[in-house]
Amino acid sequence: MKKIKFLRRNTREYSRLGKGRKKLQKWRKPKGRDNKMRLRRKGVPRTVEIGYKQDAQTRGKIKGKKIVVVRTISELKKANGKIIVLGKIGIKKKIEIAKFAKEKKIEIMNLDIGEFLRGIEEAKKKEKVEDRKKDSIEEKKEEEKAEEGKGVVAGEGEEKKEKKKNVKESEEEKKK
Repeated sequence: MKKIKFLRRNTREYSRLGKGRKKLQKWRKPKGRDNKMRLRRKGVPRTVEIGYKQDAQTRGKIKGKKIVVVRTISELKKANGKIIVLGKIGIKKKIEIAKFAKEKKIEIMNLDIGEFLRGIEEAKKKEKVEDRKKDSIEEKKEEEKAEEGKGVVAGEGEEKKEKKKNVKESEEEKKK
């Protein structure tokens, strides 16, 4: 039997009831006096009744296998012959689990391991490029500061003083 998703009335009409917002799509029993769902009218969504439940052998399973939520590598090692779903974990653990699963050729239902690891590698490459750019900019600034400091010490400051004197002398000559 095809699995039916039971939703309350008007979920397709109002956003507060779940139009375009899956989290808000819930089942509420129709209780109104003239409610068409309660009256089981034709063309109106079905209500929850006896007989829609799946048989015990397939209930809560995918392709006849149990579902296991994994949050650590040790849980991943224990899940043999079961369908694996990643739980809510941070990025570091997710990377570790993905690498382990790739080595052992374990399939995870809600994670495309190859694409995920490729995305992580690309992000690391971008970070390295950005770090190199920042480092090169900082080095240039340091070199400029060093050149300014060297100029005063090494005698470039004396040349600047001589130029200023020449400019002042030329201005005095123009005034005369």
